[in-house]
Amino acid sequence: MTSPPAAVRRTSPSPAATRALGARLGAAAAAGDVIALVGPLGAGKTELARGIARGLGVGDVVASPTFVLVAEHAGRLPLFHVDCYRIAGAEDALAAGILDERAGEGVTVVEWADRLGAALPLGRLEIAIDGAGDEPRTLVLRATDARHARLLGALP
Repeated sequence: MTSPPAAVRRTSPSPAATRALGARLGAAAAAGDVIALVGPLGAGKTELARGIARGLGVGDVVASPTFVLVAEHAGRLPLFHVDCYRIAGAEDALAAGILDERAGEGVTVVEWADRLGAALPLGRLEIAIDGAGDEPRTLVLRATDARHARLLGALP
């Protein structure tokens, strides 16, 4: 059996396809996984987070938690949905307690993850989304360790 690749590129033609890709990741996710989302405003980070939530069996409505910073949702595993749009940097994130010991109990999805800098866990699945408006999105998924590389094997 071969190991999954450390990085893959996918094109998503629609928000529904982005959610479907997220659902596959959520279904394969394990406790302690961190999925870091990066992309411009309107790229589809929240759509991807909604798909991951669906794959985790979350029944709640998943919206961008911009004003609360972290929203917790119950599913097969807890989903910690983090939005760092209003975070100035790693110091603010640590002071706000955005990433804490509870992360090991569930799956953490971080929107605007690039704003966390060195506060991001070393082991993670990074997903860079490029595109806007009605155009297809390009997603580049890169695992930083073997643990997260297994998530790439869940993709079509």
